[in-house]
Amino acid sequence: MAFLDRIQIVRTSDRAPSARGKELFAGILLVALLATVGIRNVVPVDALAPAIVTLLFAVAALTAGFALLCRRDRYRVMWFDLAGSLTFIGVVLSVLIEPDQMIRLFALTDHPE
Repeated sequence: MAFLDRIQIVRTSDRAPSARGKELFAGILLVALLATVGIRNVVPVDALAPAIVTLLFAVAALTAGFALLCRRDRYRVMWFDLAGSLTFIGVVLSVLIEPDQMIRLFALTDHPE
């Protein structure tokens, strides 16, 4: 019974510090939430969803750019995973944007039709 043989269990106490991907992702989403609350007072309500999606895509692009600069493969994969997650969340939120919101966002007048 090989699975009961405890001789092969090796304790590795000198492991490299683990990457803090979950904490970093939670921090990025918290910053995006705070930026959304700040943007809410600046842009109209109809333009809030496109502004949030644009913010998520911009943060994802910055995260992917940082991943390209990172030299260690372990951290590089973590940064690319974060960028992909933020992009995915942005795509999911962009489904909620109605075409009328985009038309009102790029319209020249502020008067509703």
